[in-house]
Amino acid sequence: MFVLNDTPVDPKALHSRLDRTLNNCAAHRYAIHMNNTGTILSTLLYLRDKGAGVFPIHPDIPAETARMMAQTAGCDMLLAEGLKQVDIAQPTAAQPGVLVQMSSGTTGAAKVITRRWDDIATEVAHYADFFTKSAQMTPVIACPITHSYGLIPGVFVAQHRGHTPIVIDGVNPKYILRRLRETQNPVLYTSPAMLHTLARLLPRGQVLNAAVTSGTVLPDAWFDLIRGRTTHFFQQYGCSEAGCIAINQDLRNPYAVGHPLPHLNVTAGPPEAPAAVMVSKDDRTIDTGDLGSFDETGMLVFAARADDMINVAGMSVYPQDIEKAVMAVPGVLDAVAFRIDDVLSGSRAGLVYAGHSVTEDEVRKTCQANLASFQQPAFIKHLSALPREANGKISRRAVAAQYAPSDDLVPA
Repeated sequence: MFVLNDTPVDPKALHSRLDRTLNNCAAHRYAIHMNNTGTILSTLLYLRDKGAGVFPIHPDIPAETARMMAQTAGCDMLLAEGLKQVDIAQPTAAQPGVLVQMSSGTTGAAKVITRRWDDIATEVAHYADFFTKSAQMTPVIACPITHSYGLIPGVFVAQHRGHTPIVIDGVNPKYILRRLRETQNPVLYTSPAMLHTLARLLPRGQVLNAAVTSGTVLPDAWFDLIRGRTTHFFQQYGCSEAGCIAINQDLRNPYAVGHPLPHLNVTAGPPEAPAAVMVSKDDRTIDTGDLGSFDETGMLVFAARADDMINVAGMSVYPQDIEKAVMAVPGVLDAVAFRIDDVLSGSRAGLVYAGHSVTEDEVRKTCQANLASFQQPAFIKHLSALPREANGKISRRAVAAQYAPSDDLVPA
């Protein structure tokens, strides 16, 4: 069972219709593109139990785009509104028995990622056993179940623990707050941006019982607000290929992404020299694309995306070090540092920021007082707002392409 908004849903109510409609499911890879979240989730659970391949596509994706995505993902069948079956011509049969998803594309072109159902079941079991602080909490999932974050840690873990998850398919923050008030001991799974919105809307004296953040490091101002208005604040860290990698069960530092789940072998660098975060499991090694380190407690600490690190004449500059210094300036609301090409040093840091009554000269003086010479932004620009996605992520590559100067830089 699960609850969709205010309505209990028994996914088995759809089984007889699916039995009549679908044949030999285990031989196929299905894309699911429908409007009703309850039907999407019920169908997905049915196909998972039948051993089929499943690619859930967000309802807001246009139909023709969804069909092309399904073809790219190796699906041979698309289940559309009303369980209508749309055949998709494929030159070769793709592997069934997997969950198919697309990477976000924020660090490059989106790619097709597949994970076997038994691999996901292993993740769910270890996640449920390891994440003890949330074991007795009821998940409230206010993020798409077509994405692994809402589906696996949210729905699958809840059902594994015997909970009835509450799935909210709208984005009205006042409704989400009402459902949280109505739920005993809730833990909220949602985007960083929604968490920030909810924390701002909470009446004075009220707090969120528990919340999980994932997907991006929270800007310091967001983190401080959410941390101050959440009793139990958790963070999970992972990647599309490996699933959840680490969990922080008492989040006090937005970069401290968690202790690794016990079934994974995770390597990174020491605190003084962050290195590639690598995950080994089942004789397979996955490069997360991140740089990180382990502290003295075994906590994995995020440093940067590997392709976001700025090499200034052989010196490593991490964007968040610049952002942290700038965010300490009163009136600065958001800041993003990024790499730009430089004829003399190879690369330099650029910076865009948003805030009220804070001049670019004031920001530069702060950087000069608090950062090393090689960390100094060679380019600083004030914007009315930074181009963050709905989930709070930002593409440094896109920011650089849009705002970096085209002329060669002169050292500051």
